[in-house]
Amino acid sequence: MSASPSRLRTQRLSIGYGSPVVTGLSVDVLDNAVTMIVGPNACGKSTLLRGLARLLKPTAGQVILDGHDIGTMHTKEVARRLGLLPQTSIAPDGITVADLVSRGRYPHQSVLRQWSRSDDEAVTEAMRATGITELSGRLVDELSGGQRQRVWVAMVLAQQTPLVLLDEPTTYLDITHQVELLDLFTMLNREQGRTVVAVLHDLNHACRYADQIIAMKDGRVVAQGNPTDVITEDLVHAVYGLRCQIIDDPQTGTPLIVPRASPHITVRR
Repeated sequence: MSASPSRLRTQRLSIGYGSPVVTGLSVDVLDNAVTMIVGPNACGKSTLLRGLARLLKPTAGQVILDGHDIGTMHTKEVARRLGLLPQTSIAPDGITVADLVSRGRYPHQSVLRQWSRSDDEAVTEAMRATGITELSGRLVDELSGGQRQRVWVAMVLAQQTPLVLLDEPTTYLDITHQVELLDLFTMLNREQGRTVVAVLHDLNHACRYADQIIAMKDGRVVAQGNPTDVITEDLVHAVYGLRCQIIDDPQTGTPLIVPRASPHITVRR
C-alpha cells in the first residue's frame, strides 16, 4: 500500500518576483514533523516558504494543502489550517501586545461565532508560552526587536493551526531566547502533533531540532532527509562553499558543524 500524500506539498512549483527564483520544485513536507529549510542567502528558501503560505502566486505548478490547490481555497480556510511567521512584520501604530496576539484568533471568528472564552484561553496560553505575559498592556512599537519577535510568535501560536510556517524565527533573539523558541516549537510538534516548517540560517540549530532537512541552492533542492543523512562535509562545501568538520553534538548526537580554521587565525594565550 502506498503512503498517503503529505498535507502540504508542491508539484513542479515555479515562483519568484517577476522572474522565477524557484523552478519546477516538487517537495513533500513531512506530516507531524519538524522540517528545517536551509541554504545560502538568496537560494530560494524564503521564496519557497512564501509560496507554501500563499503569499506568492506561482507562475507554474501548484501548492497542495490537504488535497486542494491552495490558490483556490478561501483565505480564512487556509488561515485555520496554516499559520505563518514572516521574515519581517509591521504592527499597526498604537496597538498593544494583547491586541496584536488576539488577531491570531481572527480566522476562527464569523457571524455565528464571536469572541469566546476559548479565544481568551488561546491568547493567554500563547503569551505565557512565549514569555510575554507581563508585556500584554505595552505598545508593540515600544518593545525591543527580540520582544517584538516573541509577540509575533505568540500571535501565530494563538492561531492554533495544525501547520506552522516560520521564516527565520530566531531573528533578533539572543541565544537563550533562540533555544527557548526552538524548544517551544519542538514541544508543540511532539505534544500536539503540529507540523512545523522553518527557514533557518543556523545549521547547527537546524540539525539539532529537525526531523527533516531540505537543503537548497540556486532555487533547487539538493538534498532532503534526516539531518544525519543530509548534512555531510561534502554537502556543506557544495552548498555553502565552506570547509568544515562534522562531529557528533555531545548533547544530542546530531551533526555539529565546525568550520575549519583559517591559517591566518592564531590563538593567543
